Amino acid sequence: MTRSRKKSPILGITTAQSEKADKVAAHRRERRNVRSRLDGDPLTEILPAQREVSNVWTFAKDGKAYLPDARPKDLRK
Repeated sequence: MTRSRKKSPILGITTAQSEKADKVAAHRRERRNVRSRLDGDPLTEILPAQREVSNVWTFAKDGKAYLPDARPKDLRK
């Protein structure tokens, strides 16, 4: 994969390498919340949505942007 490059210069706005830790923590909170609701009343149909448990705006990355003047180094995979 030494020659693989991104086709379009759309890059993440960030100083972080990844959002993996944020996503792991958010899913853990969601699973804990689901288990606690099911333990209280197993017939409940109202389970939390992911947006109720986590806020994507607090994650490490702030979205993506089009950079027309991206360097070849930025387009590496």
